[in-house]
Amino acid sequence: MKIVFMGTPEFAAASLKTLVESGQYEIAAVVTQPDRPKGRGHKVMMSAVKEYALTRDLPVLQPERVKTPEFQAEMEKIRPDLIVVAAFGQFLPKVLLDLPQYGCINVHASLLPRYRGAAPIHYAILKGEKEAGVTIMQMDVGMDTGAMLSKVAVPVGPEMTQGELHDILKEKGARLLLDTIPQLAAGTLQPVPQPEEEATYASLITRDMEKADWTKTAEALHNQFRAFDPWPGSFTLLPDGKRLKLWKSRIFTPEGNQGAPGTVLQADGKGFRVACGQGTLEILECQPEGKKRMPAASFVNGGHVKQGDRLE
Repeated sequence: MKIVFMGTPEFAAASLKTLVESGQYEIAAVVTQPDRPKGRGHKVMMSAVKEYALTRDLPVLQPERVKTPEFQAEMEKIRPDLIVVAAFGQFLPKVLLDLPQYGCINVHASLLPRYRGAAPIHYAILKGEKEAGVTIMQMDVGMDTGAMLSKVAVPVGPEMTQGELHDILKEKGARLLLDTIPQLAAGTLQPVPQPEEEATYASLITRDMEKADWTKTAEALHNQFRAFDPWPGSFTLLPDGKRLKLWKSRIFTPEGNQGAPGTVLQADGKGFRVACGQGTLEILECQPEGKKRMPAASFVNGGHVKQGDRLE
């Protein structure tokens, strides 16, 4: 079977790697986003998918847009039997969806129809889900609206971070993909339409979501810190106006109001506790400006935060 693989980040690279290493398929082309500047130094970086593809001498295409006649002509020349998409970052036009014999399938990091969109792993933790997973669907012109072919679910622990869940799901998704393709080719899969009334959406994570809003509940903030670890991170402002990133926390009390939201109620050898709109949150790991992550107890011992301080 001749496959064109479309994907960009590390989540997608895991699926590509599994397909290649299975030795069962011809990867006729790898399509990924153009190299872009990243990080503080704005160094131009290639995607994780391109990085892996080059190690296996796979042909790489990096169109700015897949909706151009030029790119479509390129795909018609290749004539893939199947297009596999995983976190690619562009919508495919109908002409491409209709091109392969077996259509286009997408590896999506949620239990569809929940969390359609760009950031399903972040949102599963942000919303305090106890279960997450991967769905492989037959693509249509909508955003993650196609019929479902296969699913795998995993439990989400109360302390699990987005990074940890991502690493579990990328491997689960890759394995599920390898199990699904032969069934698709054999015609033994029964596509299941998504129940629209159960659909929820996971929009892009933006920088304005990073700041801790202490009027929220302790549970909501705990989920935010987990959801934004390792990216983009959450922060609060110290009394001197400096940013303090907040990485690990523990719900000390889920309910009640111990003080004005953002007030440091206790600072000791374990960390520091902060009053929330409902409940109290204990901060266990933080990161001052220009420093590495550290135990919150070390930050307290350095005299940087004390009981009675107000965090904004």
